[in-house]
Amino acid sequence: MSEDRRAILSASSIAADPVKNAAGDKIADVKDVMIDLATGRVAYLVISYGGFLGLGDKLFAIPWNVARVDQSDHSIVIDVDEETLKSAPGFDPDHWPDIAQSTWSREIHEHYGVEEPWPLT
Repeated sequence: MSEDRRAILSASSIAADPVKNAAGDKIADVKDVMIDLATGRVAYLVISYGGFLGLGDKLFAIPWNVARVDQSDHSIVIDVDEETLKSAPGFDPDHWPDIAQSTWSREIHEHYGVEEPWPLT
């Protein structure tokens, strides 16, 4: 593995990355990285999407298995079309849902068309 490709990254370095679509267009910003404490795995990226200059942004939890890290571009790439993202269950930055709740997790994974990689506890 070359020096510029890492197998492990800090959550803070990922949280600072822009979110891009498969075409390479910046569509959002990562606001947080959510860790499943029982497994130690990344469960979700919380991204800020919509609004203008940070005003009116809505937060969305993106299942980790929908994203990939582009280390050469220092970005997160999600292969999700804009309509899927716009219709995703989002939340207000001041009122987070219970992200660990199994019904919520199942709904999010179903929305993005991916299976839950493990049951959240």
